Amino acid sequence: MVFSDDVNEAVAWGVEGQLGILPHHTPLMTMLQAGELLIRRGEEEQYLAISGGFLEVRSDKVVILADGCERAEEIDTARAEAARRRAQETLSTGPAGVHDAAAEAALRRSLARLKVAGRKRHRPKGWL
Repeated sequence: MVFSDDVNEAVAWGVEGQLGILPHHTPLMTMLQAGELLIRRGEEEQYLAISGGFLEVRSDKVVILADGCERAEEIDTARAEAARRRAQETLSTGPAGVHDAAAEAALRRSLARLKVAGRKRHRPKGWL
């Protein structure tokens, strides 16, 4: 478990776009794509990089089962940048018109990691 607490809002990237979850949201379940997860508690914001998974909104909580999850301070930016370059090279050197889903997914994961790493902020005591 990476995070468990009462929050005011969670914003994640579903397969059909970005979605925000507020208290008393209608129950739903959706797949998540790699991207930034924002958790807002009062005036404080925490960003996590997730690499896909599922989000379920229940009547009393939100459950995210992520394929991978990293806090900003855990991200190795040199490694994420290398992964971004490899994915972009694969996409740019492949045959025209060929869809490379693995390279696109790798690019999205690396971009999410780099974006979250760039958001390193001071967090108050108690934040995980």
